[in-house]
Amino acid sequence: MELEKACTDGAVSKRMNERKPKLLFLAHAFPPWNAAGSVRLWNIAKHLSRLGWHVTVVAPDPSLMRNAERPERVAALLAQEGIRRLVTGYRWRCLSPKDLKCWDQNLGWLAGGACRTIARSLGIEKAEGWVKAAEQACSSLSAQDVDLILASGSPFVAFRLARKLSDRLDRPYVLDYRDPWTGNPHNVRPSRISTIREEASLLEGCAAVTIVSPSWGAALDRRHGVGAKLHVVTNGYDPNEMGDVQAYDFGHCAFVYTGIFYPPKRVISPFLATLKRFKEGLGESNNAWFFHYYGTDERHVREQAERFGLSDRIVLHGRVSQREALSAVKGACLAVVITSVEDEGTLEDKGIVTGKIFEAIGVGTPVLLIAPKGSDAATTTETTGLVKSFLGTDIQGMASFLKDVVHGQAPEPRDVEMFSWPNIAKRLDVVLREAISADQLRSFNLSG
Repeated sequence: MELEKACTDGAVSKRMNERKPKLLFLAHAFPPWNAAGSVRLWNIAKHLSRLGWHVTVVAPDPSLMRNAERPERVAALLAQEGIRRLVTGYRWRCLSPKDLKCWDQNLGWLAGGACRTIARSLGIEKAEGWVKAAEQACSSLSAQDVDLILASGSPFVAFRLARKLSDRLDRPYVLDYRDPWTGNPHNVRPSRISTIREEASLLEGCAAVTIVSPSWGAALDRRHGVGAKLHVVTNGYDPNEMGDVQAYDFGHCAFVYTGIFYPPKRVISPFLATLKRFKEGLGESNNAWFFHYYGTDERHVREQAERFGLSDRIVLHGRVSQREALSAVKGACLAVVITSVEDEGTLEDKGIVTGKIFEAIGVGTPVLLIAPKGSDAATTTETTGLVKSFLGTDIQGMASFLKDVVHGQAPEPRDVEMFSWPNIAKRLDVVLREAISADQLRSFNLSG
């Protein structure tokens, strides 16, 4: 029996290697969506295509996006990489008025606000209106068009869609967690019982699960007993894209933070306290430095800058394109990344490893990381040589590090290649091919 099973496994693997597998990729935040998650989605599609997959991406129509970033370039790159895209409509766009075009003036804003309030009270995701539209876009697909379905969340309605399509097409599905669904450390309210049950059901039916950090994986396994289905596939950087980034010339030593904040755990206060210590407590005489913030939380940064007497040292840039943000990080003396300002953290807190830390590594910019003890962000990136991690209370240590950076004693890169997307995609490729092989073997055994 063991010999027969080995022969069968080998036959399935041989058939898989003889042709390109077909991947249906449910990627809500796919470019030109201007969001941090789009970096992971684009690199998954691009590098799996280069590894021999027929990739079909299912994503919202760029014409519906408020801040679509260079849609023409994205279309050209899709054609260049041989990636097919199924664009979808989007219902209930008023639930995401900052990201999607909708009637948001006067009475439209009032009506949309009422819809958003009702949706929050009922636990309805902002992207709920995408599911039916995406399902309709996939209605022409048959089982011959798909070998595997991959859904990336958030939004986690994509997971529900994956199971629907899996049931209709009789194909396995894999769930990719960019964030935790239940147990998310940034959620203000605890997850509903119905949501926890839905997640458990979707995990039970999937062929594999990928997640971006070990601690988030451990937390997910603790909640739902995922077991051997679980695989850590980190975020990373694309060497070619990072090489094409032009460094912004600030004309001074710039400390740069890009992104948003999640009070009270992710706030700028410890770093601004450090800047105050650096400016006054250490008697630093070098005036050629400024802190630059790129993101939508300008009010938070402005208020904290006034609190610490640093308004003359802060430059606010607002929301910018990913291209501009990368240019700023590459031109900076130091990139600042904050996962949590608390010294101790839960598994969920320790598992936060933001994608922007890998972008800084990719462009060779040193990183000052503020994170809890034993964080994945620190342990995972330790081998790169570029990331220096501090607790949020270690103001003196951070101020001393800033002094070294300003005086030209910044960390140097070492082993960064392991976080390049060409290498990460190879690990994901193995997970996905094994999911297909296992499903084909199951079907073979059932038919036999």
